[in-house]
Amino acid sequence: MSAGRWLVRAASLAAALGLWQLLTSLDVELWLRFGQFPTVGEVASAFGDRLGTAPYWQDLGYSLRRIVIGFLLAAVLGVAAGTAIARSRWAADLLGPLMEVARPIPAIALVPVAILLLPTNEQGIVFITFTAAFFPVLVSTRHAVRALTPVWEEAVLTMGGGRLRVLFSVVLPGALPGIFGGLSVGIGVAWICVISAEMISGEYGVGYRTWQDYTVVDYPGVFVGMVTIGALGWLTSTAVEFLGRRATAWLPRPPERAPSRAVHRPATPPAIPSPAPAPEKEPVS
Repeated sequence: MSAGRWLVRAASLAAALGLWQLLTSLDVELWLRFGQFPTVGEVASAFGDRLGTAPYWQDLGYSLRRIVIGFLLAAVLGVAAGTAIARSRWAADLLGPLMEVARPIPAIALVPVAILLLPTNEQGIVFITFTAAFFPVLVSTRHAVRALTPVWEEAVLTMGGGRLRVLFSVVLPGALPGIFGGLSVGIGVAWICVISAEMISGEYGVGYRTWQDYTVVDYPGVFVGMVTIGALGWLTSTAVEFLGRRATAWLPRPPERAPSRAVHRPATPPAIPSPAPAPEKEPVS
């Protein structure tokens, strides 16, 4: 990425922070009540104080552990189930209806089920995180596998390859762009649900601490939690996209387009095709 694009992105973030500081410091009360919001300086001061405390890093570790375990389980099982449903008629008939019924249920609505089903709150939060990321990965994998052209598979079979060779040499590599698209969506949804689950039934974690700050009317602390959640989500989604680019490095990449400049060039007449050569006459004997 060019330095100019980095500069534009930094200026956009600085402008948003400046507008926040202006509206909150002036206690603007038009329709939105910015007078009750903490200023950027208050949030920065609270953030600096939290960085030097052990509970902040403990909560960070709990949330990251829950995300990593739940997301990895969702990635493995989602890719496996999506591939099976797309490739096997039996799997589509057995698993397809169950997945379509369970998929519209919000993962956070499964908190009572997790509390009743699993022995500890920690396992319940991991289960909610897994469920949130599982269905985006499954659906993206299923569509990516079904969209593959059968020519590649037929070529491998023609050369004597078996079903496993087709799976690992054709199906999974060809579906990788779609799979990583589902993983990118899944990591974002997983963060939404893990924070919500921590607020409802957690004992530690960024979501739990943010909710505790709200109950004691510590609004700068609430915004510290929000900033932490945003930073963690950005870092993990960036890591997933980086792995996706590395795993699909063999794909052709479109070159970055430079800023278009109007260049006036003289119009060239269309090329006139040259007449076809006359056929040679056979010698007359």
